[in-house]
Amino acid sequence: MHTIVQVDQYIINSAEFAIPILDHLRNLVHKADARIEEKMKWSMPFFELKGSVCHMASFKNHCAFGFWKGSLMKDEYNLFEKHENAMGSLGKIKSFKDLPPDEVLIAYIQQAIQLNEDGIKLPPKPKANDKPTLIVPAYFLDALQEDPIAMGVFQNFSESNKREYVNWLEEAKTETTKLKRLDNAMEWIAEGKPRMWKYLKK
Repeated sequence: MHTIVQVDQYIINSAEFAIPILDHLRNLVHKADARIEEKMKWSMPFFELKGSVCHMASFKNHCAFGFWKGSLMKDEYNLFEKHENAMGSLGKIKSFKDLPPDEVLIAYIQQAIQLNEDGIKLPPKPKANDKPTLIVPAYFLDALQEDPIAMGVFQNFSESNKREYVNWLEEAKTETTKLKRLDNAMEWIAEGKPRMWKYLKK
């Protein structure tokens, strides 16, 4: 299937509130630079020009929009949440009120394109030491505390089962991917499933 058609389909299949938001974001990206190409990666629309520029996604109750090289961008208007995590995401978008002015977002998109034009690459992730102390990230703990069943299951997991979930979330390259993984993790944990449950012998 042609990518443009795939993106069309992605938007159409999104929640009703998300459709006009995703359409608007898509139009802004193309307005920022007519050379932008669309691709589907990790089941979500990506916008590319000499590499990934930005991406968008929709969930049950919000949309997400993020920049691939957000950690390298000048965040003049403080649009990025958790900027220290280098995710370059606008955070949860539930309505047009959650979006910055069009001209601001276009300027950010053009800044992201310029990073690709200049050949600036993301720094490599530092290699983790063997079996460091397991630290459960705050966003994961918050989600677990909102679901007592999942919290109970997680607390009774073995160290390796806990680590598999934490590593999976922390290895997400974008905030959007992380949010999607968090949704899956919460569902599986509440059902008593370890991260690799699909591969366990029945």
